[in-house]
Amino acid sequence: MPIHPDECSQFLMTTASDLRSGKTHRDENFPVASWIIHPRHRALILAFYNFVRTADDVADHATLGEQDKLTYLDLLEAELLGQGDSQPEAVNLRRALAERSMPPRHALDVLIAFRMDVTKLRYENWDEVVHYCRYSAMPVGRFMLDVHGESTSTWAASDALCAGLQINNHLQDCAKDYKNLNRVYLPRDALAAAGASVEELGRERASAPLLQCLHSLAVRTEALLDESKSLSAEVKDFRLGLEISVIQSFADRIVRLLKVRDPLSQTVHLGPLELLAYSVGGMAGEMARRAVGRRAVSNPAAGA
Repeated sequence: MPIHPDECSQFLMTTASDLRSGKTHRDENFPVASWIIHPRHRALILAFYNFVRTADDVADHATLGEQDKLTYLDLLEAELLGQGDSQPEAVNLRRALAERSMPPRHALDVLIAFRMDVTKLRYENWDEVVHYCRYSAMPVGRFMLDVHGESTSTWAASDALCAGLQINNHLQDCAKDYKNLNRVYLPRDALAAAGASVEELGRERASAPLLQCLHSLAVRTEALLDESKSLSAEVKDFRLGLEISVIQSFADRIVRLLKVRDPLSQTVHLGPLELLAYSVGGMAGEMARRAVGRRAVSNPAAGA
């Protein structure tokens, strides 16, 4: 059970906000409450993002001890549930959700993932990684769908997209996560099958076995993303459909890079011009699809 806020205050000298990394919604690999989304939803989405960003920064804090991290996460949960008013991000999200009569379940799910980040540094297999995504990424998509009043029947495709986005990020940042946090999301069995070791993530360039492992995981991620291709057609909200198509185009491009490049030594992120180009392409494709009433289909990704 989470610690009561009064107990936390006895030994926590700062708020979770003070532990923020400085990263904002503008620094993410995907749009957050962009101009595409209707203005009436943006305040709630940003409140959710800021809560999640704060909890993420707590879990990833370079000098904070494990128990203190867990205590801050417990405090964020307690205040999200109405027990105290010392953590701005929790209070703001609590109030924003109350205005819509929405429960906090998706934010609570994400906190489970951040507790896993604090206590679990290795993953045995693909299923364990997807289980992590169930709490780290899938609740974000489900939250967005709930905000827009979409049916829960859209969750399956959304879950696939969110998991694909998360694993893309794991592959992109595999070296940084290992060097900075000693955290490895690459499954142990995949590394072993390729004849690679965790320690190779500390090198400047991936060895041939590690590169084989990374590329094979990218192929699996691409298959996961293909499962999500129907999502933009399943949602009723036009603006949300456009946003999903943009995110899908980003994810597809990134996974194609990850299939052929070395994330330890090569660029596997999209630059500003690429982000613009894929945004325009994603929106144009979705508008054309809706204009003729076609459903989205799952197609193999094009070559890099």
